[in-house]
Amino acid sequence: MMLTPPLISEFDSKAPENTETATFGLGCFWGPDAAVGAIDGVIRTRVGYAGGTKPDPSYEVIGDHTEVVQVEYDPDQLWFEDLLEWAFSEHQPSRQPTKRQYQNIVFTETDDQYEQLQAFLDESEFDRERLETRFEELNEFYVAEDYHQKFQLRGKRWITDVFDEANYDAEAVRESPAAAKLNAHAAGYDVDVPFLQQPYDRQSR
Repeated sequence: MMLTPPLISEFDSKAPENTETATFGLGCFWGPDAAVGAIDGVIRTRVGYAGGTKPDPSYEVIGDHTEVVQVEYDPDQLWFEDLLEWAFSEHQPSRQPTKRQYQNIVFTETDDQYEQLQAFLDESEFDRERLETRFEELNEFYVAEDYHQKFQLRGKRWITDVFDEANYDAEAVRESPAAAKLNAHAAGYDVDVPFLQQPYDRQSR
C-alpha cells in the first residue's frame, strides 16, 4: 500500500466540522504537537505562542510568551477533561522551567473549560499548594512559523511529497487532519486511522 494524495484528501474531507480548541504550554512545542495528534478525537493541531503581552511574537523575538500547542478536537469524542489528563501526563506539575518560553501552562477558553479544569483538580491527587503549572485564560494565540508546524514530518519525503502532489501549501498542511495523524506516526506513536493500518511502500518516495 502507498500513501497517495486521494487518501489524505479523502480523510481531510471527512473531518468533523463541529470542533472545539484547547491550548497547552508543555515545553518545546514539537513534542506535544506530535503526541496529542495520536489521540482519537483530535482533529487538528497547530503550534504557536501565547500567555504573554508582546504583540505579534516570533520564535526569534518571543518576548514574554510561551511555546504552546493548540488542539482542535471533536467534542462528541473528547472532553476537555480528557485532554487535561493527557496534558498532566506530559509534564511534572510540581516543577516549572525557569525559562518562560518553555513553561507549563493550561489555558482555558470558555467557562465550561474552566469548570472542567477545577473539577479535574478537585478530583486529582495533586496538592494545589505545590502546583507550579500556570492556569490562565487564553487571551490570544499566535500561530508559529511554518517551519515549526508538523515538525516530525520534516525529512519524511514519503509523506511530504504526497502533500505536495495534493497541492497542499504550508497552511493547508498545518490545518490538515491527516497531517496531524502522520506527524504523530512519524514520531513513533500508534495512530488509529484507516490509511495507517497497513505498512507503506516507501521505496518510491
